[in-house]
Amino acid sequence: MEWSDDRGPFGRVIPQGAKVLIKPNLVLHQNEGPGGLDCLLTHSSLIRAAVEAALRTDASEVLVGDAPIQGCNFDALVENTGLRKWAQAQVALDSRFKGLCDFRRTIGTLVHGVRVAAENVQPEDRFVLFDLGSQSLLEPISESGNRFRVAWYDPRLMAKTHHPGVHQYLVAKEVVEADIIINLPKLKTHRKAGITCALKNLIGINGNKEYLPHHRLGGSQSGGDCYPGNGVVKKGLEYLSDRQNLTSSYAAGMFWRLLFAVLARTSRAQGDRTGTDGSWSGNDTIWRTCLDLNRILLYGRDDGTISDEVQRRVIHVADAVVAGQGNGPLAPDPLNMGFILGANNAAAMDWVGAHLLAYDPEKIALVRHAFDQFRWPIADFSASSVSVAGDLGEGSPAGVLETIRQPVVHPVGWAEASADLTPAQLGRGAAPRGQEAAPVTSVDQWDA
Repeated sequence: MEWSDDRGPFGRVIPQGAKVLIKPNLVLHQNEGPGGLDCLLTHSSLIRAAVEAALRTDASEVLVGDAPIQGCNFDALVENTGLRKWAQAQVALDSRFKGLCDFRRTIGTLVHGVRVAAENVQPEDRFVLFDLGSQSLLEPISESGNRFRVAWYDPRLMAKTHHPGVHQYLVAKEVVEADIIINLPKLKTHRKAGITCALKNLIGINGNKEYLPHHRLGGSQSGGDCYPGNGVVKKGLEYLSDRQNLTSSYAAGMFWRLLFAVLARTSRAQGDRTGTDGSWSGNDTIWRTCLDLNRILLYGRDDGTISDEVQRRVIHVADAVVAGQGNGPLAPDPLNMGFILGANNAAAMDWVGAHLLAYDPEKIALVRHAFDQFRWPIADFSASSVSVAGDLGEGSPAGVLETIRQPVVHPVGWAEASADLTPAQLGRGAAPRGQEAAPVTSVDQWDA
């Protein structure tokens, strides 16, 4: 392939004849809180600019694709953001642009709190099955007993895809057939992972959520990571949630959901602040799933095998013009930053993103472990080597960003990861004033 250096901003990145996938964050069609779309999604102007820049090169095709959460109304999303009308015009203008693709195989809605889903909306042969086996980062915490969970899914399905020695992911063919990936995350706080940016955005290359462990059944005192400590009420909530997800009857689902709602109110009355879905800094599962997918993106072949050589180039351009704070990723509040971040490595981008969100990146497992030297590494350098350059100057993230860092509201379960936490506050498990989001009171949160 011949490389061009005069074909726009991606002229030196996209070789002649390359297939390009642009992967934004299109998580949901509406903010579950009052914050609006600007802090929820990758802004449509950035998506449009990336597509148009890619088409200035000699790429053979350009596609925009993502797998939002199951409850997302994709048609409403692309309509409300103006992406539908723009994409139709762009396809007519340049046949190399293949439009907008929804990678989901399962689409669901909540009817009175009960999940009603349409399964297998795309054929399985449009996806590639990967099994990382004993090399998965989930293997060290795998055990018999079916403890992996993701909200709103039958745990028996996840037991088939993840158990000792087997760790499967179902990735859209368009992803592994691409030569170049342009990852366009939205910088936000995240209730389960602490931060969502370049690394977490890769959840959206997988088609079925039952391939994506988000947490493990039980509290930290009983070998799980759904919540800190233990407790009879929380065990009851987990039992009721499983019963609802195991039933195929709407009536039975409604019954279990009503019981769950009653017990959830009891739990909140007792002072519960984190719920039972892994929304805290002790979640030791979600980061492993995210990093597994990042490894597949880098090293995965289109036949489902993993190479020891990187298979495609991935660049990252993050939307931090209006970032998200508080109860992200689905109910964030706007955080005006005015930044576009660019990086050629996801770990480096998220290290900087954590600083911008007023976290200590060492306390974010997803970011910290991205620099580990496991097989099929994500970074071949240490976190101390990360530097920033741009309008703010050049140097270490902590040094350059310290002068512009602003107060950030963190999810309730992530107070201890704040960069502004004093030793006294850390000992009390408290957050700095004004930097902890209100507990989520809805019992209808979906995993993302």
